Amino acid sequence: MTTALITGATAGIGAAFARRLAEDGHDLVLVARDTERLTAAAGQLAERFGVHTEVLAADLATEAGIGAVEERLRQAERPVGILVNNAGFGNKGAYLDVPLEQELDMVKVHIEAVLRLTGAAVPGMRERGFGGVVNVASVGAFVPRGTYGASKAWMVSFTLGVARDLTGSGVRLLALCPGFTRTEFHQRAEMGTGNIPRWAWLSADRVVDEALRDLARGRSLSVPSKRYKMVVALARLLPAGGLGGFSSKAARTYRTG
Repeated sequence: MTTALITGATAGIGAAFARRLAEDGHDLVLVARDTERLTAAAGQLAERFGVHTEVLAADLATEAGIGAVEERLRQAERPVGILVNNAGFGNKGAYLDVPLEQELDMVKVHIEAVLRLTGAAVPGMRERGFGGVVNVASVGAFVPRGTYGASKAWMVSFTLGVARDLTGSGVRLLALCPGFTRTEFHQRAEMGTGNIPRWAWLSADRVVDEALRDLARGRSLSVPSKRYKMVVALARLLPAGGLGGFSSKAARTYRTG
């Protein structure tokens, strides 16, 4: 088994990836901003699954944070064979209501960090003849709303393009586009979710299960659950902004990693 590096690894979808990959026997490099939580999570996973774990505290909204993760991805010792770009966040409110520096942070995390970390990981994977990159986007990529939807749409387009470029190399890329997923971040951000129907919610474990299954099948796009596959299909058929009401519900403040 290879080593997997996961950003935003201490909660939500990132933590579910860490559990599943450790259960499958992969060593882990866990990346997030909170050193204490990272250390606790790494210890629990090592004890439960008997895998080697590393922690790397890094804020991917900063140059230093991205650079530190790039450096780890390029290391020849314990090379990273699976990269999960999961760290991300959303800004509450319409475009002009959000401070520009927060929007620029989002571009840094969702676009620049994904671009640079993928670029740091893939050359070694290609040289070894195998590897995988999962970029956690969102159904919001297809029902865009402001910078969040635009950045996730970029992530999907980037992933599909690079996946095509690497055809036959043994390296697979997957854009993961979940809908509403139950994590602790809604409560931490004090977000109201009462207007979101129960049918709309997915579990983080289900999202990860479907993502890894699609990655193994060689797919480059994963939309977990039939209900969200239907949302994406409708979004592609309707005029731009046709599902704006749905996407506006997703414009809640949350952050992973």
